Amino acid sequence: MANETWLKIENPTFAFVSAFVDELARSGLTDVVVCPGSRSTPLAYGFAGNPAVKVWMEYDERSAGFFALGLAKASGRAVGLVCTSGTAAANFMPAVVEAAHGRVPLVVITADRPAELRDNGAPQAIDQIRFYGVYAKWFAEMPLPEASNEMLRFARTQAGRAVGVAQAQPAGPVHINQPFREPLTPMPISGQPLPPESQRDPVAWYGRPNGQPYVALKQAPRRLNPADIAGLVETLQGVEKGLLICGPQEDPRLAPAISELAHKLGYPVLADPLSQLRTGPHDRELIISNYDAFLRDSRFTGPEYEPQVIIRLGAMPVAKPLLLFLKRYPDMPQYLVDGGDGWNEPTQMAQTVIHADPTLFCRDLTAALPAKVTPRSGWLQDWLRFSSATAHALESTMSGLDDLFEGRVLADMANLLPDGATLFVGNSMPVRDLDSFFAGSSKNIRLMANRGANGIDGVISSALGAAAAGQGPLVLVIGDLSTYHDLNGLLAAKLHNLNATIVVLNNDGGGIFSFLPQAGYPHNFEQLFGTPHGLDFEPVMQMYGAKFSRVKEWPAFEEFLQKALNEDGLKVIEVPTQRDRNVIMHRQMWAAVYETLAATRNEAVTR
Repeated sequence: MANETWLKIENPTFAFVSAFVDELARSGLTDVVVCPGSRSTPLAYGFAGNPAVKVWMEYDERSAGFFALGLAKASGRAVGLVCTSGTAAANFMPAVVEAAHGRVPLVVITADRPAELRDNGAPQAIDQIRFYGVYAKWFAEMPLPEASNEMLRFARTQAGRAVGVAQAQPAGPVHINQPFREPLTPMPISGQPLPPESQRDPVAWYGRPNGQPYVALKQAPRRLNPADIAGLVETLQGVEKGLLICGPQEDPRLAPAISELAHKLGYPVLADPLSQLRTGPHDRELIISNYDAFLRDSRFTGPEYEPQVIIRLGAMPVAKPLLLFLKRYPDMPQYLVDGGDGWNEPTQMAQTVIHADPTLFCRDLTAALPAKVTPRSGWLQDWLRFSSATAHALESTMSGLDDLFEGRVLADMANLLPDGATLFVGNSMPVRDLDSFFAGSSKNIRLMANRGANGIDGVISSALGAAAAGQGPLVLVIGDLSTYHDLNGLLAAKLHNLNATIVVLNNDGGGIFSFLPQAGYPHNFEQLFGTPHGLDFEPVMQMYGAKFSRVKEWPAFEEFLQKALNEDGLKVIEVPTQRDRNVIMHRQMWAAVYETLAATRNEAVTR
């Protein structure tokens, strides 16, 4: 057994915890994020004593939760998260909410006081039963540890179930609440000896032979039955004006599958930046990445642009112009394909919700469709023409800007980042600029963000958690307020010797509000929404051991980024911008697109 050292200690608590931790490892949990605390001592020792699990110590629970989330997102595997009792567990809540909405597998283990210390004023004791409410896929209140064969089997079963449920699609967080009585350290307990070897069930104590898990959860993929696929094929026959829309998702198999389906149907694919369709070696000929820019054009509303059918896969896309475009046609047939059990449909316009694996759905529908023998329709050609014209307008206008432009930071990442890199972006403006200006690349560049609950908290910790997965260079592009929210998260880079580059877009406040209706009411705007802070990030970055650079002109940004990508450790590049100028430059970009589209429409094929 991996941690049999603890079983030699005459302490039932540590025998129970050792079996539980051993089974987590056998079930595939390889990483656990542990926060310091007293009541969680048996869990901390249990994980530290098992060489099959890597322990990541994090000192701040909120940052720890997001670090675990980023590590789980990047690796695609369940990650453990451990804390002591009391408000420590409450600090996990934001990350648990994001994991639930973002479908990220976490195994959250909270230590707790025993029953006699609950609800009677004992210190560091709060009600932790079902503490995360609807945000936990599954909750289990564990018994006080004991070293009987029956209870060790129970510990192993619960551990295997926790990992299995967390990773089962749709993935998400599970919560195990584990009470402990003192003593919490691995000393022998007088009067409570372990049973002799002759009375120990070998499987309960040491696990199943050959490292097998005690219990494994297997999940069969969901797919439509042939009759439903045939009905969909019949519906789509002769429908020329169709759209495929792909929102945030992480399945690497989907990109080639949806590309093949698009060619078979003759439909363009509107690809959210987090769909993993904009980058990679797959066929991207029909992938449209800049629809956020040209769908802003209010003239793009004529009947010639009305789709006859839409098939949407993945979560809801970032782009608001896309949502407004869809709302113009509320009676249009829409099919939403979702691999989970939930209702991932905020538009209220889907005609049919299909709970099936999106990749298998694309493959099955492609196989059932007849061969495409007709030439490209005018509909498809127009969408591709608009996309090409928009790309040219954005590129030429952006190159003519003199000031530092936040959108250009995201636009140029496609060229500046190496193959195998991960680009993590913050919420508010960075993810929207990613959508508008990151065109795509044949390089494998993974695009990530916390778009489950869309919060600006914990972004640094999530990105550093993704860096801990060790899947290539990681660059985080984040706003200044999001940076302020998670300065504690910077410690992870120092503690774990992580390599990461953080680009801080510093416009001294909440830049996104300058684009919202609130900006039209100047009275108290700066106090309530602009929220200037006047912070100098350089000293605090240096406190955490980061190498800090501040950009003054665009060529310096490229130079600093290339240098950072070739250095180890934590590097921070600050790009100072002005909120009012940023709004003006965005509007310059849209005006250039509108002008170009007007000329392009005159050349479009009349249908």
